[in-house]
Amino acid sequence: MQSTGAASLRRLLLFSCLLLWIVPAPAQEVQRGARVIQPTRQDVSLPLRELATYPPPLQPRLQTLFPKHPLRPSGSAGVDTAVQQLVLPNVTTTNLLNFDGISGTMAGGATPPDTNGSVGGTQFVEIVNFDFAVYDKTTGAVLLAPTRINTIWAGFGGLCETIAGGDPVVLWDKAAQRWLLTELSYNGTLTSNFVCIAVSTSSDAAGSYNRYAYSFGTTLPDYPKYGIWPDAYYLSVNAFGAGFGEPCALDRTAMLAGATAAMICFPAKSPNSSFLPSDMDGTTPPPAGAPNHFVELGTSGTTLNEFDFHVDFVNPTNSTFTGPNAITVKSYSLACGGGTCIKQPSPGTTLDSLGDRLMFRLAYRNFGDHESMVVAHSVKPSGTSTALSAVRWYELRSTPPGGKFSVFQQGTFQNKNISLWMGSIAMDKVGDIALGMSASNTSVKPTVVYTGRVPGDPAGMLESPKVVVKGTGVQSGSNRWGDYSSMSVDPADDCTFWYSQEYAKTNGTNWATRMVSFKFNSCH
Repeated sequence: MQSTGAASLRRLLLFSCLLLWIVPAPAQEVQRGARVIQPTRQDVSLPLRELATYPPPLQPRLQTLFPKHPLRPSGSAGVDTAVQQLVLPNVTTTNLLNFDGISGTMAGGATPPDTNGSVGGTQFVEIVNFDFAVYDKTTGAVLLAPTRINTIWAGFGGLCETIAGGDPVVLWDKAAQRWLLTELSYNGTLTSNFVCIAVSTSSDAAGSYNRYAYSFGTTLPDYPKYGIWPDAYYLSVNAFGAGFGEPCALDRTAMLAGATAAMICFPAKSPNSSFLPSDMDGTTPPPAGAPNHFVELGTSGTTLNEFDFHVDFVNPTNSTFTGPNAITVKSYSLACGGGTCIKQPSPGTTLDSLGDRLMFRLAYRNFGDHESMVVAHSVKPSGTSTALSAVRWYELRSTPPGGKFSVFQQGTFQNKNISLWMGSIAMDKVGDIALGMSASNTSVKPTVVYTGRVPGDPAGMLESPKVVVKGTGVQSGSNRWGDYSSMSVDPADDCTFWYSQEYAKTNGTNWATRMVSFKFNSCH
């Protein structure tokens, strides 16, 4: 017979367990009190094809890399149960164009290149540190040869004109049929720091631009990433010396018109870092008034953090940054512990995984009955794989549109001995997903590959990859590889993917870049 004391203790324990079920999760924080930053300079440029006739010289001292901030302290989170166990048939795509882009020689030898690109109505634009180029998207013909990025700001004055600071991004504004080109600029002591933003006045990337410079003062706005949304161009930076992860919104309507455009930013906060703002693909906009969605890795290996940015340029005090919405994911561990371990054949150096952050872009699409976002990052392989990095990818959904996002499907794509990293992911109009990445080990020189899936494939599974271009050299002299790549979707058919990534033709730091366009056979 149970004693009275034992029964009381049992009831107490049962009551305590019930409390664990009914106590609500910590409330999301609603940040207010955003600061409003006006541009220090703004104007409209001459056509870029004219400015490119007299490009400015490269500033050699700006090729120095900034140290990485110690981000995302998550260690081993347990067994990765998202690892893909099945080998599916070869990816069901048709390659269209496959050609070389800007090289390290053209860009003055800057390492890493930070390769990214975007496809527009008739053109494809590639941008790297510290050059960009314009190509015909049908033929691959060069329409504007590689040109210093700060050529865009010729005659503008200030640091944006004189200093090409790197970390460039190019995006195609699908609704407005305009180009968004950006880079950093800063002085030698990092006491004066700017983001330089240019929005084309037409669909021609070689035409004129509305130009803006925004000062971050003595704070370095490192690793800026952008997303295009109906109400704003959203920006995230890693704010060195100011708390770190900082979200901002730029007045898109004003920028498209060439008018004075405010930037609204919330204070940088730790442990937030390396946010990605959602970047819209497709023709269906998000629900009316929907906030932009910022996503980062969680502080453990089982979560992603999602935040909602509502901006009000008329009454900035109404702007809010709300979160985190902690999205539970299957356990992962950071590739290389977030640092450097990717092997190449000799005499290549060991390369940085950038496993401490999500990789550009956070691609958003509204399907009408649900919203989807896809994103990827580098993780430690599991099981019998001897590789040092794999790519974890997610499709996050909100069903119906306007609700909270959660994981719809996820997977870890790994090879038994080849490291996969520096991925970028996107989705076409019928739900096909494409993921591009770098591949390397001690016998495979860094190579560009892509994989993907169609909706009928098993959830969380990707098809076997295609090789875009095999590396014929290795990188030595620097451990930084890429920093990011990019997968974009052609707005004309909403089916054709374009992937931009670096590789090596020869040993050393003279990197090359490659662009490939392809589409799934089921997308029409």
